[in-house]
Amino acid sequence: MKALTFQRYGKSPGIGFTDLPRPAPKPDELLVQVHAVGLNPIDTMIPKGTFKPVLHFPLPATLGSDLAGVVVEVGSRVTRHKPGDAVYASLFDLGRGALAEYAVVPERVAAPKPSNLDFVQAASVPMVGLTTWQALKERIGLRPGQKVFIPAGSGGIGTFAIQLAKHLGAKVGTTVSTGNVDLVRGLGADEIVDYKTQAFEQVLSGYDAVLATTRGDTIEKAIGILEQGGRIVSLTGPLDAAFARARRLNVLLTFVFGLMSRRILRLARQRGIDYSFLFVRPDGEQLKAIGDLLETGRIRPVIDKVFPFAQAVEALDHLALGRARGKVVVKIV
Repeated sequence: MKALTFQRYGKSPGIGFTDLPRPAPKPDELLVQVHAVGLNPIDTMIPKGTFKPVLHFPLPATLGSDLAGVVVEVGSRVTRHKPGDAVYASLFDLGRGALAEYAVVPERVAAPKPSNLDFVQAASVPMVGLTTWQALKERIGLRPGQKVFIPAGSGGIGTFAIQLAKHLGAKVGTTVSTGNVDLVRGLGADEIVDYKTQAFEQVLSGYDAVLATTRGDTIEKAIGILEQGGRIVSLTGPLDAAFARARRLNVLLTFVFGLMSRRILRLARQRGIDYSFLFVRPDGEQLKAIGDLLETGRIRPVIDKVFPFAQAVEALDHLALGRARGKVVVKIV
């Protein structure tokens, strides 16, 4: 089968197509013919070695995490899926990739594809859906009437997070460029800051939570818009010691991550703010619940651009520009 792989970590990771044997599922796995793969910013960062201390791949490694496709074979202990079922899943942090004609998927991370979505739409959902679910529902515990700031509202995470936050009854503030104001307003954003003409920290106030989706000094500035007792969940770092301990990393990495997060933790404590870093985990049951929201129309996927499999490298390059409105998807079948 054809797969998009990288050969090594670094500035020249050797990304290209490779012919690999079609994988065989273990007893608790599904073999899925992949129809589409949703790309995420971390897919462009992994080959560079950015997360090499945390994520482990046997090289050459297949790129991509999110997929939608059809089950063609099941392992002996699989009970919830059968050949012919349409499914979607995230393979993130499982040491395997999705940008291939076939992929093995642990049953516990797969869910039925929402019936009202095609494969491209479904493939755009898993990582952004799970990330926002775990951040807003689990980590923050967002409640009706609370205010949450979600910067970069027109991006892949932002477009989904705004809709989920509104479903949870929250008021949403976000930042976008001038051309994306109508997009995020249509998704439900209540306070919209055009970052080209305004600084959000000078406009917004009284927020209960921040879902940090961008790099740079956004997190430090966001502390100032939070009420005492507010929460910041970061998807972009800095990584902290609590994250290292949760993953049972070695003492050196725990120390290094503690140093990396020392400044933001100190600033947060001074304001009575809770800061934490979130690494999404695959979860089929949560994907099923997210699928219910998609099927009822409470949330809709937002697609920026669809690339054919032969142009998967170009799709990664497009994503790396950081200008996508919603998700970038590779269509394989």
